[in-house]
Amino acid sequence: MALIKSVRGFTPEYGESCYFADNATIVGDVIMGDECTVWFNTVLRGDVNSIRIGNKVNIQDGSILHTLYEKSQIHIGNNVSVGHNVTIHGATIKDNVLIGMGATILDHAVVESNTIIAANALVLSGTKCEPNSIYAGVPAKKVKDIDPEQTKEMIEKIANNYTMYASWYK
Repeated sequence: MALIKSVRGFTPEYGESCYFADNATIVGDVIMGDECTVWFNTVLRGDVNSIRIGNKVNIQDGSILHTLYEKSQIHIGNNVSVGHNVTIHGATIKDNVLIGMGATILDHAVVESNTIIAANALVLSGTKCEPNSIYAGVPAKKVKDIDPEQTKEMIEKIANNYTMYASWYK
């Protein structure tokens, strides 16, 4: 069973049909919506500030979500896929976003809707990623525009797949 732990009077809350891997850790001021999945060796550490997650968000193996004490929070919209070994630290991720494996998104960055952050990209603190775009590199830069409908379809497919994968473990 996942470690779900209260800290400083905050107990994680989650919606219906969520799946948490046996060794996932969810701590403190974390609130997530319905159909979310938190995979193996993933840590959502809401001990120093809040983490808010929408519906049908998958946070894949080895990812870490954390914030700055009294200075940053995490806000994640709906239909977001957070790839393996991603670090999100005090950033805002809007709806229909795909974050590639190994990416890092730092405090006060904003990733707008229908955007892809490439694998191993480093989104620096305060960066504003435009909607309907692909960002890649270290530091991450916009590399191209993408069709919003095509992106939304691909991102929703991945989000739906992770809901299906979770059903295999229940």
